[in-house]
Parts: sequence; structure tokens; C-alpha cells
Amino acid sequence: MTTIRQRRVGKGTEAAEDQPSEETNVKPDGKIPSDPAGGKVWNILSITFGGIVAISLGLLTSVYVATLHENDLWFSNIKEVEREISFRTECGLYYSYYKQMIQAASIQQGLHGLVYDNKTESVRTINILERMNVYQEVFLSILYRILPIQQYLEPVYFYIYTLFGLQAVYVIALYVTSWLLSGTWLSGLLAACWYITNRVDTTRVEFTIPLRENWALPFFAVQIAAITYLLRTHLQPVQERLTLTAVFIATFLFSLTWQFNQFMMLIQALALFILDCLDMLPTAKVTWLYVIQISGLLLVCVLQFFNSMILGSLLISFNVSVLIARTIQKNLKKGGLLNRLGKLILHLLLVLCLTLLINKFIKKILNLESDEHIFKFLKAKFGFGATRDFDANLYLCEEAFGLLPLNTFSRLSSTLLFYAYGFVLFLLTVAAVIVAFRNLSGSNEVQLKEKMEEYTVTLKPDAAYSLVHTVLFGCLALSTMRMKYLWTSHMCVFASFGLCSTEVWKLLLKCLHLYTSQRTQVIKYSVPIITLLYISFKFWPGIMDELSELREFYDPDTVELMNWIKSNTPNTAVFAGSMQLLAGVKLCTGRTLTNHPHYEDKNLRERTKQIYQIYAKRSPGDVYGILRSFGTDYVILEDSICYERRHSRGCRLRDLLDVANGHIMDGLGENEPDLKPSLYPRFCEEIKKNLPSYTMHFTRVFQNKTFHVYKLGKHK
Repeated sequence: MTTIRQRRVGKGTEAAEDQPSEETNVKPDGKIPSDPAGGKVWNILSITFGGIVAISLGLLTSVYVATLHENDLWFSNIKEVEREISFRTECGLYYSYYKQMIQAASIQQGLHGLVYDNKTESVRTINILERMNVYQEVFLSILYRILPIQQYLEPVYFYIYTLFGLQAVYVIALYVTSWLLSGTWLSGLLAACWYITNRVDTTRVEFTIPLRENWALPFFAVQIAAITYLLRTHLQPVQERLTLTAVFIATFLFSLTWQFNQFMMLIQALALFILDCLDMLPTAKVTWLYVIQISGLLLVCVLQFFNSMILGSLLISFNVSVLIARTIQKNLKKGGLLNRLGKLILHLLLVLCLTLLINKFIKKILNLESDEHIFKFLKAKFGFGATRDFDANLYLCEEAFGLLPLNTFSRLSSTLLFYAYGFVLFLLTVAAVIVAFRNLSGSNEVQLKEKMEEYTVTLKPDAAYSLVHTVLFGCLALSTMRMKYLWTSHMCVFASFGLCSTEVWKLLLKCLHLYTSQRTQVIKYSVPIITLLYISFKFWPGIMDELSELREFYDPDTVELMNWIKSNTPNTAVFAGSMQLLAGVKLCTGRTLTNHPHYEDKNLRERTKQIYQIYAKRSPGDVYGILRSFGTDYVILEDSICYERRHSRGCRLRDLLDVANGHIMDGLGENEPDLKPSLYPRFCEEIKKNLPSYTMHFTRVFQNKTFHVYKLGKHK
């Protein structure tokens, strides 16, 4: 087991930068302010200073997470094998392809090795560039090879510093989004500070560096910032084209770097669909965003050698269905309230039916089953029937795929983030309901525009998008803890924008009959400043203590295992074991694997279930036959899995295997009535007794406190 142990000794005001509004640009008598030159200078100074603050905070965040990583592992002092072991589970698998490209004789040979890979899955040749999102590793390895930095920077540091550098991009994008929404860079400052002080819930980059989301989320944040700017009114054609280009590039990079991109963008497409139906966004811009999503995903599909999982994604089916349905129902936004509600219900049903039909048709044509485990998991998670499916239960039993823990809200509340978020969410939701009802009720658009000044409740398109975005991703985070990072980062943006927004405070003060322009401006700046002071005084000492705490990586058992494999097994040896451990075996030793953690392939899932019979109640002959069918030379057994206590009964890996095999689970507790006792004891326990029925197939060649390695006999 890996542990982290203590390191041994010796080893000004900003009113002019608000978004243009009637109050800031027009005097009460209707005349334009008399000093436009002074206002422009002040705006330039404010934007320059705000930009400097954004870049500074981004760079500070990068240094902060890099320092935490170094202090946690003493990364600069540990051996290379220990550095590689620190890249756990799928992180190690992804990094292994970067290492493979670096060590290849040439870039061409490195690419050929990825396209025709026969070491990731034994007795199979797979295309890594098709199956996995590793273009970032390819690009980074090529960049490292062609830049004159090899003498000054090790490959691993070039890799991790790039990821930490992307955190700067992430924070700057969050800062800019909040600034665009509120009109003041003070909002961006507050968003960035909340992101840093809530680091436990906003990012995990410092201990899961190569994880796909750490590559993708900065580009997603850039995309959201670009969409926020795009949804502003009165953009010049050139500005609109440039912004659409930025949205496309960010969407493409986000899609290229994460296999779950289609599900995140589907939620984004749902937000656009809802707002378009409620007439809260310009239809032309929404259409462009649908097209950008489709084109970005299709371009990634081409780069991934026409990956069928992308073609069969719900996102493409949904976006195409919306565009078709809109063509069929041309008068969707005309008529009275009841008329429009009826049309919307028909529109919703039409889009839903078209989406399901198109998706079913594509999957039938492509014979696509790569993502079926996700839908099985969702079906079981939301109570649409219990399942004995091994893959679905494997996800259900992982804490990361469970509900968001309640202590998350107490942590977010300690920084005042959750309180501010709830306050802004409530006010803007009320405003959105009023605006949506007004839009659906209005039959004459011209009359609506003429009467707009009479309404005290308005909601800008960018704020409306941000509201629905945060609600939908909030629902995702509440249902699946692993996805909370998509929500909490935007929560920082949304809460800071609300506290610095003229519209939010104006709405509240008018409801309380306390509104004046001066009072709104005072509150708009004083509340975020007080919040920033509170955060600084409360959390600055803790951050300093965190940065001064020194620990080191310590996992001698795994280090011993990897060194033994490199020294005592041939380079062509095939290893079987748990997905998580085998990713490290490939990275540290370069040996061939039977299975690995990248689970988005049906054949691999079936293969993994078969390999995991080493922890089930199966006969030695059965297990030997299964392992040999995958060309296995060595099998690694882990005591932490065989005698697992981390999960409760029913969620231990051995329990999942027993239920899937129709066997009664170990230990006290209930079993389903049709489960039966196994005819054989548990393989991982019984093999250690060195009985003849086991030693005729398996010979123990290595063991320590954690791992047991057995070599398979070559007899038929």
C-alpha cells in the first residue's frame, strides 16, 4: 500500500468598467456623459490592471499546486520508479504512452507503436489513438523531442509542469467568465480566490496529474468564457466570428482530451435547448453552438480513426434532432401562452423521439456496444431495477460514482461560497421564471421590446446561460461525486458574478423598496471586498501551513515488485492482475498486460471480468485455462483485494464476482435466494496453501507483504 509519511530531516474603485447599461452610460436627463475620453482611459487602465491580476492569480495557482505536489511526495528526491508508481491507476497508463513516445527511436516509430499496439492488451493489436484520448501525450512528447530542453528538464517534469501550467489557463478562464458576467474584475478576483481556497472540492490535479479531466477542464472553462462573450448583445460581426472561432477551438480541444466529453457537452446542449425554447437566447447563436459541438466532435472522431463511440454519442443524435425538429416546427415562438406551451410539449416529444431513433439507428448500423456499461450503471443507480451486471456494480460500489457527500457543503460553506451561491441562485432563478413566463406570454415581439423598460425584472442571455449551466451540472454533481469538479469551479464563477452584479442587487433592493443607484454601487463593491477580506484572514494561515508541511512518497512493496519484474522476467512476459496495478506494471516495466483501467471497450470489460476470476471461487484448472487463453505468463495477486475491508459486504470485489457467478457471498448477512454455495474455495486464498492441484499449474516466484506473483506452467 502507498503511504505518505513525514519527511525525515536531512533527506481603488471600478465603476467605469461595468458593462454598458442605461444607468452607467446615460444621465438621468437622457444626455450622454460629457467626458468620453476620460472614461476610455479609465476603462483601459482598469482592463489592464484586471488582466494583470488574472494572469498573476493563474500563475500563482500553478505554483501553488506544483508546490503541494512536491511537498507531498518529495518528487524531486525520489527514484524514477517511485515517481512512476505515484501515477496511480489510469494515470499511469496514460503517462506510459508519453514515456513510450519519448523513448522511441523516432517520432514515426513512436506513432507506429501506438497505432499498432500489442502490449496494452495481450494477444490483441489495438490502435491506442483510436481507443484512448492520448493526443495530448503525443503532442507533448513530440514537443519535448524537438525543443532544446532535454539537458535542462527531465521528461516527467516537462509533463507535470504542462499540467500545472494548464491550471493557470483554468483559473484565468474562470476569472474572465466572472468578469464578463458582472462587468468588474473584482468578481474575477473573488472567483479565483474561491477556487483556490476550496481546492479540495474544485480540483485534484496535484495528486492525479495525468487524469483526462485535468487536461480537458481548462479548455472547457475557456469555451464557457467564449460562450459568455458570444451571448452579449450588439457584438460586431468581426467580434462574433472571432468568438465563434474561439468557441470551436476550445470545444475541439476539450473533446480531444477527455473520453467523457460527449456527456458533458450533452448537458451543455440541454441548457441551450431549454433557454432557446424559453426564448431567452438568440436562436441564431444557439444554432451556431449546436453546429460547433457537432463539428468539433466529428473532427475528433476523424483524428481517432472514426471511433464508433463518438459517432454513436447521444450528443450528435440530440443536436441533429433539435435542428431537424426546429425545421419542422417553424412557428414555435409565435402565439399566446397556452398555444406556445402546447407547441413546446410537442417540440420536446419530437426531439426526444428523434434523438432515440437516430441514436438507435446509428448504434445498430455500427454494432456499437462500447458505452452500454454507462447506461446499465445509470439504470441501476437511479433505481430502474437491481442488477447483477459486474461492470455496473463495479461503478455503483465506487465512492467516486456515489452521491455527493454532505460534508462537501460544510467545506464550501466555510469559505462563504455555498451561502453566496445559494443567495445568487435563488434570486436569478426567480428572475428566470418571471422572464420565461413573460417571453412565453408575449404574442407580439415588437410590443415586448417597446415595453421592456417597464419591466423591473430582466435577465441577460449570458447570465441566463450561466444559471441553467450551473443548475444542470449541479444535478450531475449531486448524483455523481466524481463530476463535482465541473460544478464547483463554475459555482465560484456564478457566486462571485452575483455578488458583483448590478442586476442582482438592483432586483433585490427593488423588491425591498430600497433601490437607489448609489446604494446599489456601494453594496456591489463592499460585499465582495468584505468577503475577500474574510477569506484572506481565515484561510491565508492555513495555506501557509499547508505549503510548509513536508512529506515523502513511501511504497516499498510496490517498488520491490516493479524492480523484481524488471530484473527477473523477459521483456515479452505477459502479466495478469488488477486493472489498477497493471497500469503501473506497463509504465514501470514495459511488460505486456492482459487488461487495464481504460474501460470504454466491451471486449476489454469481458476480458477483465474473466481475469478477475483469480479473486472468485473457481477451480485452479478453470483459472489456469482463463489466464492461458489471454497468453498470461505471470499473475499478480494482491492481499488488499483478496482480503478487502475497504468496502462493505456486497461491494467488495470478491462479492461482486460471487454474485455475478451465482455464488453465495462470504461473511454474515443475507444472500439472494437463488444464489448457491460454490463447489470450490476462493482461488486467491487457496493458492497460498501450495496444494498439488494448484502447484501443478502455478509456481510462486515472488512475494512480499502485499503482492504474490505466480508463474503459469506451459503444459496444455
